[in-house]
Amino acid sequence: MLSFTTRRFLAAGRRYPRTPCGLCQCRHLSMDQNMDDKQTHFGFETVKESEKTRKVCEVFHRVADTYDLMNDTMSAGIHRVWKDVFMERLSPPPGTKLLDVAGGTGDIAFRFVNYMKNSGHPGTVTVCDINPDMLRVGQDRARKKNYTDIDWVEGNAETLPFPDNSFSAYTIAFGIRNVTRIDLALKEAWRVLKPGGRFMCLEFSHVENEALRWVYDKYSFQMIPAMGQVIAGDWKSYQYLVESIRKFPVQETFAGMIESAGFWSVQYENLTFGVVAIHSGFKL
Repeated sequence: MLSFTTRRFLAAGRRYPRTPCGLCQCRHLSMDQNMDDKQTHFGFETVKESEKTRKVCEVFHRVADTYDLMNDTMSAGIHRVWKDVFMERLSPPPGTKLLDVAGGTGDIAFRFVNYMKNSGHPGTVTVCDINPDMLRVGQDRARKKNYTDIDWVEGNAETLPFPDNSFSAYTIAFGIRNVTRIDLALKEAWRVLKPGGRFMCLEFSHVENEALRWVYDKYSFQMIPAMGQVIAGDWKSYQYLVESIRKFPVQETFAGMIESAGFWSVQYENLTFGVVAIHSGFKL
C-alpha cells in the first residue's frame, strides 16, 4: 500500500421501485447545465460534457440485464475477489452508515450487509445509482437473496440527493470512471460524509509492467467486445467500457484528485498488478 502526500443540498432523488425505463430516461444530468459545452471523453470519442451523462446512461441501460454474467466472463470471476478484498479493506465498524454510489446491482451493498451480520454489529446501507435499470437489477437480486434492509435511491454522483454529513462511509466500485465530472463527484463524496468518514473507491487502473500491459491490452480490445457481442449482443457498449478504463487517470493522478477534494491520509493499493486499485481517504 502506498501513501500519498498529504450547501446543504437536497436534490430530487426518488426511491426506486418502478418499472424499467425501456429507453434510457435518466433525468439526473450533469450538475452544471450551463457548462458551455466543454469537451470530455466518452471512451476514445470526444463529446460535449452535456452529452456524456446520457450516453453513459444508455450504455448501462443496454448492459444491465447481462452485467453480472459479463463481469464473471470477462474477469473469470476475479471481480468477486476484488470486491471481497475491497470490503475487507473497508472493515466497517459498528454503526457504519454506508452510501454505495453507482452500486445499482448491489454487489458492494450485499457484501456490506453480510459483513455486518457476520460481525454481529448493526449498520445501514443506501445504494445510489443514476441508472434505473441497474437499480432494477439490484432490487431483483436483493429480493431473491432476501436482503430487505437496503435503501435504493436514484441519483447522480455529481449531485447526490442527501444532506451534508449524512454517512460515515462512501464507496464507489467500477463507477467513477463513468462520471462526467469526477472532481464534482469527489466533492460530493466529501460533502455527504460525516467528519471522520471514509471514502473508498475500487476502479480499474493502470498496469505498469510493459509486458503484462501488452497482454492485458490485447485481451481487453480484442476479446472483451467480442464477448459482449456473443453474450449480450452488444459490441459497442463493451468497446466503450474498455476504452473508458484506458482514459481513467493513473493511480497517483487520481490520488491527487482525491486530495484536492479535501480528503486526508489518501492511499492506494494495486490489485492484480494494477488491473484494479483501491483508493482510500478520510474526511477530517
